[in-house]
Amino acid sequence: MLIEKTLALLNNLTAKFRKTVLFFSDTILINIALSISIFTTYKANPLVIYDRYLLFAFITTVCMLLSFSYYRLYSSLWRYASIEELMLIVKGVTIGTMIIFIGHTIIGPGDHVRMFFAFYSYNLLSVGGSRLAYRVLRRAKMGVMNSKNCRSRVMIIGGGQAGQIIIKEMFQAPDTYKYPVAVIDDDYCKHHRRMHGVPIVGGRENIIKAAKEYKVDEIIIAMPSVSRRETRQILNICKQTNCKVKTLPGMYELIDGKIDIKQIRDVQIEDLLGREPVEVNLGDITQYIENKTVLITGGGGSIGSELCRQVLKYNPTKLVIVDNYENNAYEIQQELIRKYGQAIDLEAIIASVREVSRMDEIFETYKPSVVFHAAAHKHVPLMEKSPLEAVKNNVFGTLNTAQMADKHNVKRFVLISTDKAVNPTNIMGATKRLAEKIIQSMDKQSETDFVAVRFGNVLGSNGSVIPLFKNQIAQGGPLTVTHPEITRFFMTIPEAVQLVIQAGSMAEGGEIFVLDMGEPVKITDLAQDLIKLSGLEPDKDIEIQFTGLRPGEKLYEELLMAEEGLKGTHHEKIFVGKPLVDNPKEVLESLKYLEKLVEKGEDLSTIEAMKKLVPTYRQTG
Repeated sequence: MLIEKTLALLNNLTAKFRKTVLFFSDTILINIALSISIFTTYKANPLVIYDRYLLFAFITTVCMLLSFSYYRLYSSLWRYASIEELMLIVKGVTIGTMIIFIGHTIIGPGDHVRMFFAFYSYNLLSVGGSRLAYRVLRRAKMGVMNSKNCRSRVMIIGGGQAGQIIIKEMFQAPDTYKYPVAVIDDDYCKHHRRMHGVPIVGGRENIIKAAKEYKVDEIIIAMPSVSRRETRQILNICKQTNCKVKTLPGMYELIDGKIDIKQIRDVQIEDLLGREPVEVNLGDITQYIENKTVLITGGGGSIGSELCRQVLKYNPTKLVIVDNYENNAYEIQQELIRKYGQAIDLEAIIASVREVSRMDEIFETYKPSVVFHAAAHKHVPLMEKSPLEAVKNNVFGTLNTAQMADKHNVKRFVLISTDKAVNPTNIMGATKRLAEKIIQSMDKQSETDFVAVRFGNVLGSNGSVIPLFKNQIAQGGPLTVTHPEITRFFMTIPEAVQLVIQAGSMAEGGEIFVLDMGEPVKITDLAQDLIKLSGLEPDKDIEIQFTGLRPGEKLYEELLMAEEGLKGTHHEKIFVGKPLVDNPKEVLESLKYLEKLVEKGEDLSTIEAMKKLVPTYRQTG
C-alpha cells in the first residue's frame, strides 16, 4: 500500500516540479557523499577539510549539478532509468569530480586523492541509486498488482530483440496491465535462463505446458523476422491453449524495421494462412505504369484503394481515382496525401461508371494510359434481391468504361473479376461473367489491350466474413455460418492487388488471368480459429450457428471453367485461360436487348436474358 501511494504521488507531480525535486535531492545526496567521504578518509583528523567545509561543499555542489545538467540527467524520466542513463550518470559524476579535483589541487595543495576517490564512489552510488530506486518501486508495485490478479499474465514467444523490448516496456509501463511471466524460445542455449528477470522456459514444444503452469492469460508472438509459414505453425500450437493470442507484424510490415509495443495487434486470419509475401517483377510493372496516367474505378473500395496505394509505388505521372461514394474516395485521397504530400499528382473524382457522358468527360480530360476497373456490386445476397442494380453496375458500368477506354486510346484495361463468375449460381456472378465476355469482345475490335483478372475472396474486405465474425465475437456471439461444409478461396488484399498489377504487365489482349489462391479454407474452421485466438472456446464461450445456404450461394467456389483450359505464366501464382468469345459483335449486340429490359425494370425478364447471355448461369435458391 505504501509503495502504491508513493508511486501515485510521484506520478501526479508535474514535470517541472519533478525536476525541482530531483535537483534538490541531488544536492542533498552530493553533500551526504562528500561528508561521508571526508569522515571515512580522515577519521583521525577530519578538520583537515572541515575547517573550510562550507566553501568546499558549495563549490563541489555547484560543479556536480552543472555537470549533471550538461549530461541531461534532469531531462530523463525515472521510470525509464536504464543502462543508457546509468552511463550518463557515470559521465556526469566523473567529469564533475575531475573538475573539482583539478581545481582543488591547483588552489589548495595537499594529498586528497583518497578522499576524492571515496567521494566519487559514494556520489556515483547515491545519485545512480536514486534514479534506479523509482524503477524498483514500480517493479515492486507490478508484483503486488500481479499477485492481486490485476494484470494479464503474458507469455512471450521469441527471446530475441523484439521480445526483450516488449518485456522491458511492460515493466516500465504498468498501465499496459500486462505482466510477463514466461518466455518461449527455440534456442536451446537460452533455456533455463532469464530475460529481464522473466524465465525462458523452453521451446515451442513447451507452449501448451507453460501456458497451464504459469496460468497464462495472453500470448504475444514477438518474432517479426520469421516466415509466415513458421508463424502459422506456432499459431496452430497457441490455438490449443485457450489464451488470447497477439502478435507483432512481420518485418515487412514494420515501419523502418523498428519495433514498438504499440504495434502488437490481435492475430489476424491472414497469419493463419501462412503464405509468404508475393514476389513481383518490378521491371515488368514499372514499364507499363511509370510516367503514365492511371485511372482506377471503384478506387475507394477494398480492392480499389489498395490498387491506389500500390500503383503509386511505381511512379505514375498521375493517379485518377473514380468512385461514386464520396466518403471512400475522400478517405483514400487523404491517406495518400498524408503519405506522399506534394510528391504525387492525384485526382479524386465522384462519378458513376453507369453514366456514359460523365465517363466520357473524365477520359477526355485525363487521357489515362492504364485503367483498372474495380467498380462493382459484389454482395451476393443483396444482388439477389436487386438483380437490376447488379446488371446496371457490373454489366453496363463495365461496358461504358470499356467503350471509353477504346474511344480515348487507353493502352491497357484490366477488369477485376471473381471466382463467382465461374459456373455462376447467382446474379452477381453472372454479371461478372458477362463483364468478362464484354472485355474479351472489346479486345477483338480495339487497339486497347483488354484483360480480366479473376480471384476469390479477399480477407478483410468490406462486408467479408472475417470482419463479420470479429464483430460477432465482440458482441458475445453467436458466429453465423451458412453450412458446416462451405469452403472458400482466400487471399489477402495486398497479395491479390500485387498479382493484379503483375498480371496487367502480362496483358497481350483478351486473356482471363487466374490467381493461385492456394487451398480452399473451410469457413467453420475460420470461425473456430478466430474464437480460439480470442482466448475463448468454440461452442462453450461462443456458439457457432449454421443458418443454411443463402440464395445463390455455392458450397464450393471454382476459379476456372472446364472449357477454358489453363496454362502457366512466368509468374508461379498467375495462370491464364484462353479466350472463349468467338463472335464479339453478337455479344455486344445482345446487350442492347438486355439494356431495354433493365430500363423497363423487368426483373424476371432480365434474369432470363442473363441466362441466355451466360449459358453456364444456373439459378439456385
